[in-house]
Amino acid sequence: MTVYAQRTLANALGTLLLGLTIGTSAQAANWSDTYLGYKYGTSFSEPFNPKDIKKHVLTFGHASGYKYGSNFVMIDYLMSDKNDPQHVLANGDGAREVYAIYRHTLDLDAVSGRSLGFGPVKGVGLTAGFDVNTKTDVAYNSKKQMLVVGPTLSLAVPAGFFNVSLLQLWESNAPSGDSGGQQFSKPRYHYDPHPMLSAAWGVPVSSLWFKGVANFIAAKGKDEFNAPTKPETFIDVSLMYDMAPVLGTAKSAIQVGVGYNYWKNKFGNDASGPAGSGATANTPNLKFEYHF
Repeated sequence: MTVYAQRTLANALGTLLLGLTIGTSAQAANWSDTYLGYKYGTSFSEPFNPKDIKKHVLTFGHASGYKYGSNFVMIDYLMSDKNDPQHVLANGDGAREVYAIYRHTLDLDAVSGRSLGFGPVKGVGLTAGFDVNTKTDVAYNSKKQMLVVGPTLSLAVPAGFFNVSLLQLWESNAPSGDSGGQQFSKPRYHYDPHPMLSAAWGVPVSSLWFKGVANFIAAKGKDEFNAPTKPETFIDVSLMYDMAPVLGTAKSAIQVGVGYNYWKNKFGNDASGPAGSGATANTPNLKFEYHF
């Protein structure tokens, strides 16, 4: 596929997403869950950086459903310590990053008026969305933009949800920073389109919630420095305790727990190559969520 065709398709997907968003804005939500979260860990990692990094992560999350589908928004504000230094150094401050995700899933069962489920699959959807980020680290200063689209299968579970998606990704970046003492600034670079198999779940068990995301991402061709990329494995799981029995709050309103993040070949960097140990994350963390 030519670059022009890729960008044309990406623009078409963006138009589809805008149409879905406008369509849902006119619909009343059948259900919704909004939360503020906090996460802390001491062994986050970044490619080409061998040091363990402490990060505080503040999260705004929202999920809601209407007659013909659902929306999901998550915005993370990540604050690193001095082992991941800022692009503009000030008293050894760490980098700051904002990472935002939006997904809309169109319920094809509701649109078609008939059940498309089979076996363990209770429903079929079409998911479209985007990721965007900005980061102020000295080495890379990421400005990621990514469009996604593909089918989603909703699996039957006793409670909660378990969704599996096969998504096509169109990703680009326009980094700038300091590479070995040399300043650089790259124009926006488009990686090869590539697929991702993604699973997301939230399953309650008594007073606990088992939550997680697992992404298996194919290589995306060469990066903006002409180095080959590698397939990525990203797993983020958490076990959260519902504090309602202790605090007398509404069910699931306040949750505390522990999490674990594993990320091999982070951002497509080869963990066995120059990116080194920083291209693999093994990060236990503490978590808090307030749902309203």
